[in-house]
Amino acid sequence: MSRALVYQTDFGIADGAVSAMYGVALKVDPELNIFDLTHDIPQYNIWEASYRLVQTVQYWPEGTVFVSVVDPGVGTARRSVVAKTTGGQYVVTPDNGTLTHIKKMLGIAEVRLLDESKNRLSGSELSYTFHGRDVYAYTGARIASGQQAFEAVGESLDPATLVELHHVDAVKNGDVLEGTIDVLDIRFGSLWSNISHELFSSLGIDYGKRVEVSIRNDTREVYRNTMVYAHSFAEVSMGEPLVYINSLLCVAVAINQGSFAGAYNIGTGTSWKITLRKAPRIVYE
Repeated sequence: MSRALVYQTDFGIADGAVSAMYGVALKVDPELNIFDLTHDIPQYNIWEASYRLVQTVQYWPEGTVFVSVVDPGVGTARRSVVAKTTGGQYVVTPDNGTLTHIKKMLGIAEVRLLDESKNRLSGSELSYTFHGRDVYAYTGARIASGQQAFEAVGESLDPATLVELHHVDAVKNGDVLEGTIDVLDIRFGSLWSNISHELFSSLGIDYGKRVEVSIRNDTREVYRNTMVYAHSFAEVSMGEPLVYINSLLCVAVAINQGSFAGAYNIGTGTSWKITLRKAPRIVYE
């Protein structure tokens, strides 16, 4: 029985690239169920691809096959791999850091080297710039349809050898938490940090109490204020900022019915630091 096949790319949908990937998969097995995670990853942004995978993969059934293609090194000596998560999902992707967040937050049980000379669409041997179609979509479809066993893709690799993107762990220093702004809730402009709910709980801040938030870009502070720690957006007035726990159980910052990132021109990545502490009692209580 065929398993779900899920695509993620930075290709957009303005041309035929994604459609070609669909066509390759359906030629392998016309009964495949194909879904899109997103095709709006910013061009060449491997970090964003890594985060969108971890945001999604764990909620799909065991055996689901993901094909993630954000591949600025296409046609070079970079490796192609198929990874099996600890939850039993598979990810077919270049080994360029795309698996960073899955490895860190979910865990990778096994990895196989994807031999591009053997696992590719017949007749595509002279094509070096569309491995999304010729290698990844083709191999993903064969695994999802049951025509290709994961174990037969290629030699086993140590997950420790996978390329990882630079990341900074959230830490607690005294009564202050420091983390990074990993990604935006794109449509609404909320800031998603790497500070876990567990770490945030160590501050002992109850819902409805205030949190002091500071945001820096490298050493330049671009924002400092206090805001309510709330369950959800509507617990504060329209236009008011809040701290909440997002769907990945990490600390996030938002404006109710507004874009926090847009309002303060805030970006993402390891240079964007966020610090949190309980707002001083003397001022706010």
